[in-house]
Amino acid sequence: QVQLVESGGGLVQPGGSLRLSCAASGRVFSIDTMNWYRQAPGKGRELVATITTTSQTMYADSLEGRFTISRNNAKNTVSLQMNSLKPEDTAVYYCNVKYRASIWEPQDQRSAWGQGTQVTVSS
Repeated sequence: QVQLVESGGGLVQPGGSLRLSCAASGRVFSIDTMNWYRQAPGKGRELVATITTTSQTMYADSLEGRFTISRNNAKNTVSLQMNSLKPEDTAVYYCNVKYRASIWEPQDQRSAWGQGTQVTVSS
């Protein structure tokens, strides 16, 4: 099983920046696709950004290039650099990691979620 620990949330003024980090630990065969989701009050969970094992990245269209996802395969970490933050970015942000427990499983076979970290953008 994979355990995820998130850090980096907080309160920031509009136009500011925050960096979220997520560290994965556990005895697994591989850490595969890594994602960040967010859930704003009264809304469903939204996929924010994805990074594959080859570091290909994908982002929600609504972000307009303000966020950057990255990973460190040696440390099994994924980060989300958030710039030019807007009040509508306020949400709980969740790290999601796909992984394989053994060599016999296909890529992205299993999924683990972090506990969530609150990001509040307000003046």
